[in-house]
Amino acid sequence: MTNQIALQVNGENRNCAIDTPLPKLLEQLGLNPRLIAVEYNGEILHKQFWETTKIQEGDILEVVTIVGGG
Repeated sequence: MTNQIALQVNGENRNCAIDTPLPKLLEQLGLNPRLIAVEYNGEILHKQFWETTKIQEGDILEVVTIVGGG
């Protein structure tokens, strides 16, 4: 029995531990949570729900980095 699940992040297949909280996954990917927006299974996921969102088998995430400049 494995403790890893498959998911997709920005079109790339990835694996993570079962029930990984979203913030932990983002940390593992080296992303700064203050500078990104997350689409979770086709819906924009507001930051207030990140802590309670656990990654499940087959989830699809699109992560967009916010870049400032002029």
